[in-house]
Amino acid sequence: MDVRAVGVEEEFLLVDPDTGAPRAVAGTMLRHAPELTGELAAEQVETATDPCADLADLLGELRAKRALAADAARAVGAAAVPLATSPVPVEPHVAEDARYRAMVDRFGLTAAEQLTCACHVHVTVESDDEAVAVVDRIRPWLPPLLALSVNSPFWAGAESGYAGYRTQVWGRWPTAGVTEPFGSAAEYHRCVENLLATDTILDEGMVYFDARVSRRHPTVEVRVADVCREPQDAVLLAALVRGLVDTAAREWRAGVPVPPVRTEVLRLAMWRASRTGLDGDLLDPWTERPAPAAAVVLGLVDRIAPALLDAGDLPTVLDLWRELADRRPGAHHQRRAFVRGGVREVVADVLAP
Repeated sequence: MDVRAVGVEEEFLLVDPDTGAPRAVAGTMLRHAPELTGELAAEQVETATDPCADLADLLGELRAKRALAADAARAVGAAAVPLATSPVPVEPHVAEDARYRAMVDRFGLTAAEQLTCACHVHVTVESDDEAVAVVDRIRPWLPPLLALSVNSPFWAGAESGYAGYRTQVWGRWPTAGVTEPFGSAAEYHRCVENLLATDTILDEGMVYFDARVSRRHPTVEVRVADVCREPQDAVLLAALVRGLVDTAAREWRAGVPVPPVRTEVLRLAMWRASRTGLDGDLLDPWTERPAPAAAVVLGLVDRIAPALLDAGDLPTVLDLWRELADRRPGAHHQRRAFVRGGVREVVADVLAP
């Protein structure tokens, strides 16, 4: 059978390589490297891989895109770093874009303070019907994906108390977060139309669901993760998302109903994942009770194992998981660096070769 293509978008913080302070140089960088994309804040840029069927190819793409961003940042005296929030206090600058200025005018501090860097995974689907069936069925397994990636323990120069504080900041947007099951593509699109009709959000691009039907590509887009410290962690994330998408699509075709998980429980599960990442208990999607994070992640792998096997991904996923479980996500490294030398050391650590 054909393997679904997967692509990854990563957002990077732009900083002064000596002080670690964020620098508003995205506009200049984009002239050096038009393959990059600007974001709301001028202190960040986004990369996007080509769609890949093979995980080794995806890792190569991620490394190449990170090198591209690093070179473009270096050309303007900055560095592009995989930190999901700035450990150094910053007042972000809005990028020179009419839409972004309109967002700040409408949403105030929610937009003005929105300097956060995420990792988005796209997986191909055959139709909007399949996409919505997938979105409905993968909901319970999104919190473990966040836990794998947590890389934002600091906010405004202080310890936030969260391993992934980006999720808390991002959750201020009125459309962000988990969603109720939609039931059909028609109902999904009707929901989006109703949101637009409220005249609250500016456009469909501001439908910030944790998992959504892509506006531009024939994909499901999963948007829960922090930008990962290491590219191989993004590969693990992408492989798990692809396995989830394929498993959900198979269950939909087989007539398996959507899991009856309440959105309120999923919000709690996402909060716990944001709070402690892999260092505390997560909510087990089967029991809705706390369980060790490693057990929940391995439960996810077990659930999607047939899809991982069919794609040839299971050995790689297990190897990458063991590596991450031993090394720990980015939040762990940031906190260790902070103990050594404060917020500047956090940036210096991620810049170290």
